[in-house]
Amino acid sequence: MRSRGWASQSCLRFGLAGCAREPRAGLASPRRGGVSAGRGWTAVLAGVLWAGVAWLPGLASDDAIQPWKENPRYWQYRGRPVMLLGGSKDDNLFQIPDLREHLDEMAAGGANYIRNTMSDRPDKGFEVYPFLRLEGGKYDLEQWNDEYWRRFQNLLQWTAERGIIVQIEVWDRFDYSRDNWEPHPYNPKNNVNYDYAESGFAEHYPDHPGANKQPFFFTTPAQRNNRTVFPYQKRFVEKLLSYSLQYDHVLYCMDNETSGEEAWGRFWAEFIRDRAKAKGKTVYLTEMWDAWDLKAPQHRRTLDHPELYGFADISQNNHNKGDVHWENFLWVWKYVAPRPRPLNSVKIYGADTGRYGTDRDGVERFWRLILAGAASARFHRPDSGLGLSEKAKAAIHAARMAESRVPFWDLQPRQDLLSEREENEAFAAANPAKGCIVYFPNGGRILLDLTAGPGNLRLEWIDIQKGGLAKADSLAGGKKVPLEPPGEWHWAAVLTPAAGAGL
Repeated sequence: MRSRGWASQSCLRFGLAGCAREPRAGLASPRRGGVSAGRGWTAVLAGVLWAGVAWLPGLASDDAIQPWKENPRYWQYRGRPVMLLGGSKDDNLFQIPDLREHLDEMAAGGANYIRNTMSDRPDKGFEVYPFLRLEGGKYDLEQWNDEYWRRFQNLLQWTAERGIIVQIEVWDRFDYSRDNWEPHPYNPKNNVNYDYAESGFAEHYPDHPGANKQPFFFTTPAQRNNRTVFPYQKRFVEKLLSYSLQYDHVLYCMDNETSGEEAWGRFWAEFIRDRAKAKGKTVYLTEMWDAWDLKAPQHRRTLDHPELYGFADISQNNHNKGDVHWENFLWVWKYVAPRPRPLNSVKIYGADTGRYGTDRDGVERFWRLILAGAASARFHRPDSGLGLSEKAKAAIHAARMAESRVPFWDLQPRQDLLSEREENEAFAAANPAKGCIVYFPNGGRILLDLTAGPGNLRLEWIDIQKGGLAKADSLAGGKKVPLEPPGEWHWAAVLTPAAGAGL
């Protein structure tokens, strides 16, 4: 079927990305202005955009992390739109001994986004629990381990100094089952505060936490109203907030890939929201559901409630590959169009060392997401992700290079511009006034529809494997043109108007 030209497709089909009114300069983009081709789209969308903002749970001060006022599919920080990209070597990053050096490494490579689970399981020997261990070896849940909280404070301070956004996960189900449950302070045999009968806990939880058999996640008043354990959980979250609410660069996710009851995560989201409000602050919250299928009913618990959940995390989609990965994300992107908000991806799986795909899969997922309209993209830690490896650094650097030519928040996904394409061969995002980016996972050749963009265009080829510019050329628009990368592996073609030209 004949594909349509760039300007012929209504912005309303996909929502807002790439069609919002002229943005202020972004953190990584010096480009401003545009040509008349985009002005009509702006007028049509003005009301839609601000209607979307009205659905958000509140507006923070301009300096705080929050959905961008001019296009709430993306974040703004310190008053400017910002694309969140990252990769790190661990999840509970505040626990690592070389945190400051690792943050410096991120910042130097263009990463500005981390995941920080509050996890305390002793995986590597340097982790500590949040509770005080008494001389007899047991823990007192009413006394804190100052070292745990000192580490958390350091993470918040050092990330703020470097402009790195922190996405906290309050609870991680893997801390409370199987081998991790045995030494945990919440296990009654390890504390002086309650026994098994009082708490409702069992001595062992051998099943995968996805079975959701751990009563730890059923304690809230709307669930089993466990008056023995719940006060300690509440006290922990209050302590966490006593640190995090001092800062404006923190996002909150309730759980790690949960399959729990809706009431559990909702309670903690409302609790955090209300505590922040009492401090005169607006914070942005989400839940991360376990289902790989983003159409699953679990995800509606977040997607259908923008009044509470100001963004969504769709990381579990990163178990999928190829066109399925792209299309599943776009389903959510379109689903939230009436009430647009950021779609984050704090865990991108895929590494030769792991079980959830290869190194290639990790880089592909990263690049598909940023062209499909994700507000964040972060490589998962090894061994299930690329972390901050050299391949991850190159992919991030390449993305920043592309962003400096055409900011991602100015684009929208436009697969309709591609023809003679095989499955997973190429992915496109474009804006008729600003430019176009086409990602090739492994070389290939497609036709790109430039019939609506007469004039000369600048074509730059970014080598994603090396994280650098490989080749630049000019291209005549006004027709369908063949596009073929200089080689195999990962490539991004960036097309921008030549001086005085439009797309």
